[in-house]
Amino acid sequence: MTVNGNGPRTNAEPKRASRRRGTTDGGDRPSTIRDVAAKAGVSVATVSRTLAGNYPVSATTRTRVMAAVESLHYVVNVHAKALSGRVAGPIALVIQDITGPSLAHVAAGVEQEAADRGRLSLVCATRGDPGREGDLVQLMREQHAGAVVLVGGAVQDDAYHERMAEYARALDAAGSRLVLVGRPPLPDGIPVTVVEYDNRGGAFQAADHLLTAGHRRALFLGGTPLLSTAEQRRAGYLHALRAHGVPYAEELDMPGPYTRVSGYQRTREALKAGLDFTAVFAGTDIVATGALAALHEAGLDVPRDISLVGFDDVPFAADLSPALTTVRVPYEELGRTAVRLALEGEERPAADDHVVLSTQLVIRQSVRTLR
Repeated sequence: MTVNGNGPRTNAEPKRASRRRGTTDGGDRPSTIRDVAAKAGVSVATVSRTLAGNYPVSATTRTRVMAAVESLHYVVNVHAKALSGRVAGPIALVIQDITGPSLAHVAAGVEQEAADRGRLSLVCATRGDPGREGDLVQLMREQHAGAVVLVGGAVQDDAYHERMAEYARALDAAGSRLVLVGRPPLPDGIPVTVVEYDNRGGAFQAADHLLTAGHRRALFLGGTPLLSTAEQRRAGYLHALRAHGVPYAEELDMPGPYTRVSGYQRTREALKAGLDFTAVFAGTDIVATGALAALHEAGLDVPRDISLVGFDDVPFAADLSPALTTVRVPYEELGRTAVRLALEGEERPAADDHVVLSTQLVIRQSVRTLR
């Protein structure tokens, strides 16, 4: 008989089974690769090769090793493998807001390409906080991420260039890669991959479509001043005016955030001010939905009274009434291209990649041709 703090217990009483996973039989310590090798009756090297799958082993040996792994609840130390460079790091996507439809499609592209290449993908949101962005980049560096993908427009100033260059060099030193998607490029010599889309060309197509349809006064609901995507789209809009010989009307150029509320408020203000316009060019489809609500509220029909175009071609654009004419941005392809270039760059780490994907005008029912 033995005695413990709970009173006597006979030797015949069964020992309580360990509830901890990943432990040796009857022990409290985590099982190791040596335990697996001993139980399977093979060498540690054979277990390592079997689990890695990078060296041929017989079917019998594989069966014995995997049976030992299962019975011991052995878990591979992934962090240790990452430190030794024997496991591929995840692809980290850092975006401002995970709820935005366009950014969600970039995330889908990143996840799909990463999965196709056997990589885990992580999505992190900054909520517009530059400090959090820096913290996330550092965290992903410490976690040995294969690449860190930053998505979304930015103010292109000296502070931006310095911050991105710092990210790029720190990640490169850790064997990772910084990828900028829809962000301004950096000077030559910085180890970074840039994947852009043709903002300016897409905006030109949308404005040109309105001007060709006879609309000489279009309300332009652009984005926040100095934001790279907003500046590029405004440049395309102005280029189209010049190409058609149409004078720029300052009162019709109304910048603001890319939100539905802002689109509604700016359109309502323009109507209240009595501005003369026959069309609205919204900087995004989300802004266009706000503009459409304000026009309907004022008793105006689209496109009979006012024509409307957007930008992005998010899924709901075709379901609006009327279906929205807009500019299609290949968001999923942006995500896929970002991952592809970053992982290909692992084989050529000195490469400075810069790719610009094309945009496309999608004509639906929201624009009327004027006589």
